Amino acid sequence: MGRVVIDISVSLDGYVTGPNDNPEDGLGAGGDVLHDWYLHSTEEDTRLIDESEKNLGALICGRRTYDNSLKYWGDGGPHGKTPVFVVSHSVHEDGLAEGKPFTFVDNIQSAHDLATKTAGDKDVRIMGGADVPQQFLKAGLVDEVTIHVVPAFTGGGQRLFANLGPDVRLEQAAVVSSPAVTHLTFRVVR
Repeated sequence: MGRVVIDISVSLDGYVTGPNDNPEDGLGAGGDVLHDWYLHSTEEDTRLIDESEKNLGALICGRRTYDNSLKYWGDGGPHGKTPVFVVSHSVHEDGLAEGKPFTFVDNIQSAHDLATKTAGDKDVRIMGGADVPQQFLKAGLVDEVTIHVVPAFTGGGQRLFANLGPDVRLEQAAVVSSPAVTHLTFRVVR
């Protein structure tokens, strides 16, 4: 069985989006800076990206991430045909066509169970905003957290760890840095 991993970029002030993220401005005001490192990756960044992509079996995100990102992803999803499980209280209004990578589920446990079954020996990546990753951490459904810390401030947006308390404990596993980003990997202590 693969790992369940939160993998996300965050600003130095702790945000995973800029202020006012919405479907027209998916990462919010100034939030694009969070992904600049990915678009202009160094050799070390590329090695980490390739390793992560090679082990990817399924994705999980929330409805807000889906709505804010669909115009960038298109019907093919963020990683080609990799299945994406969207945690949502409602299904997509257009009723996505058969064969598309998106499956809507109504809670994190269903998303976890379907994604881990689908991924098999590969990893499940939780992506997107802050709410769904926080829910997974609180429920004890995460094995590892990888944070790509970008040396920038967004001044607002969604805080990755805003609603977590001392029950969630992490143990540092790796630190890799490049000029544009520091990659921090933590194991979740159970």
